Amino acid sequence: MNDQCVSRPPGLRAWLGLLATLGPVLLVAMDGSVLFLAMPKVTEALSPSADQALWILDVYGFAVGSLLVAFGGIGDRYGRLRLLMIGVAVFGVASAGAALAPGPELLIAFRALMGVAGATLLPSALAVLSELFTDRRRRARAIGIFAAAFAAGFAIGPFVGGQLLSRFWWGSVFLINLPVVLLFLVLAPFLLREVRTVRAGRVDALSVLLSAAGLLLTIYAIKHAAAEGPTAATAAAGVAGVVGLGWFARRQRRLEHPLIDFSLFHDRVFTVAIITGLLPLAAWSATAYLAGVHLQSVQGLPVLDAALLTIPGAAVLTVTCVVTPALVGRIGRRAALITCHFCVAAGLLLLLPLSADASAGTGWYIASTIVAGLGYGVSFSVVADTAVSAVPPERAGSAAALAETGNEIGNALGIALLGSLATLLFRLQGPDLADTLNETLRIPGLAPEAIGDAKAAFVTGLHVVAATAGALHIALGVLALRWIPKSSPGTGDAGEEHLVEATGGESGGVR
Repeated sequence: MNDQCVSRPPGLRAWLGLLATLGPVLLVAMDGSVLFLAMPKVTEALSPSADQALWILDVYGFAVGSLLVAFGGIGDRYGRLRLLMIGVAVFGVASAGAALAPGPELLIAFRALMGVAGATLLPSALAVLSELFTDRRRRARAIGIFAAAFAAGFAIGPFVGGQLLSRFWWGSVFLINLPVVLLFLVLAPFLLREVRTVRAGRVDALSVLLSAAGLLLTIYAIKHAAAEGPTAATAAAGVAGVVGLGWFARRQRRLEHPLIDFSLFHDRVFTVAIITGLLPLAAWSATAYLAGVHLQSVQGLPVLDAALLTIPGAAVLTVTCVVTPALVGRIGRRAALITCHFCVAAGLLLLLPLSADASAGTGWYIASTIVAGLGYGVSFSVVADTAVSAVPPERAGSAAALAETGNEIGNALGIALLGSLATLLFRLQGPDLADTLNETLRIPGLAPEAIGDAKAAFVTGLHVVAATAGALHIALGVLALRWIPKSSPGTGDAGEEHLVEATGGESGGVR
């Protein structure tokens, strides 16, 4: 952000620039969830293995989350608008490649490339936005619109995917990105200006490599062991991943300008805020994916009907995200964070009545998404602000970047860890004919008993995942109740100014 700029009311160009920026933001968010209902169709077309199916879902989130902070620093040094334009172009190319991928391996590769491009968009878009809105209050309002658009994109992803799949082939969920990409590339040079900041130090390439490789190797080991059982190669990958993450954490403590400032976690309010950014996204991504499979493969609903059932929860989440800032002004961030976790827990536990009976379950699913949507909406709205207000102003940028990174990593970890738990339970309790429910149901001449066993095993996995995530949210709600004092830096209004400055001047978060 240019601190020298004179505050002035935003004109038509600023609002049009905001509108243009929201397009890529919606795409990045939507592509994190658009496959939740599309996976049965993708599985039918490409026949991925159980661990490949999980990689298709979550490699995107891992790429975004592991590179957000790094690309924030690169944009500071070489120009935010330039990086934003390159990122959007690469996102479009990768989307076209994913749509036309002939097999699961290439689809995974293009999803990873989409994630790399997506990691360039969020911090750069926020910095460019801050140049358009130099007035602090209007900038805060624009950032609020930005955050609501991100939340709405993630919420409507399953619905958009279902709508497209009811009319077109599975690749259409990626091709829909191209018109938005082309429109942005045409309009951005006229509506947006370049933004650079003087930033001390440089991005540590070894830290980026260690964090990305450590995450991917560790998750690969977990997913491969869950799908096919433990092997020597799996164990070696897991050990290498853990060592890489340990090396990364140790290196950050020695660097003058680390990618992640771990000393921030000494503050309990900050720690609760970051975990609140991570855990709800993990629970949402895992249960949304598994519930989508349940609606289509257990209850036998067409993809369009399954998509329509996601609307109430998405609407509640989006509205909650918009009204939460006003609500927080009345009840405080502490009460909002605690309410967030207990709402999500209650919503997740409403999935427990789902069964293998094809004639029942939609009512429980809708109730679950509505109740949990209240908690998810609060999480989107208050996490970054709470994290930023819990630390000194000079560290606000690092806090905001960590809040955003926690959200993205949480989205990927939900599929990776909780999805792997469901896969493991299906492998242990299912009819042992294939690694996943959809693969089992495609076997010709399958006996009714085997179909029933496969569906029952899948529902057991869904129940265990929902119960585990719900218990974690209850525990975190109790932790917030104990750790966050009724009057603390993280529960007042001091963070708004810091958040605006952080998201404008560094690789800040959007939520």
